[in-house]
Amino acid sequence: MKAAIVMGSKSDYPVVQKAEALLQEFGVDCSVRIISAHRTPRAAEEFSRTAEEKGIEVIIAAAGKAAHLAGVLAATTPLPIIGIPMKSSTMDGLDSLLSVVQMPKGVPVATVAIDGAENAALLAVQMLSIKYPELRQKMKAYKIKMEEEIMALDAEMNA
Repeated sequence: MKAAIVMGSKSDYPVVQKAEALLQEFGVDCSVRIISAHRTPRAAEEFSRTAEEKGIEVIIAAAGKAAHLAGVLAATTPLPIIGIPMKSSTMDGLDSLLSVVQMPKGVPVATVAIDGAENAALLAVQMLSIKYPELRQKMKAYKIKMEEEIMALDAEMNA
């Protein structure tokens, strides 16, 4: 099972790193690339066009401002794309969110919250778990652990 994380700029890495770490925690092989939809369009097309033959099964794409990276990748691959709109200096990332979520018919991009790297990774794990039952079991355990942590915090508050 292999995922790829693509970001438009190295400045996106502090957020994207959270997705990378979570994918690794689940045992998903993950490659990380910097490819810009606007500054390296040929590289973006080449990456998305050849991703499947390289064994990639899901792509997470993070970009800010115009945030066209996820859509550009989705245009030339049959693989699922998960877009992370990045918080930007303009409109606190609302511009990025709208760019990622407003895709034309026939070119879907699953979209998470602004800077929502962890949810992007979890969504990728859930997608991969359709094919890999061991990931489904890890996701179930993750949800139980999350519930237990919240219940422990609640118990502390009411002790």
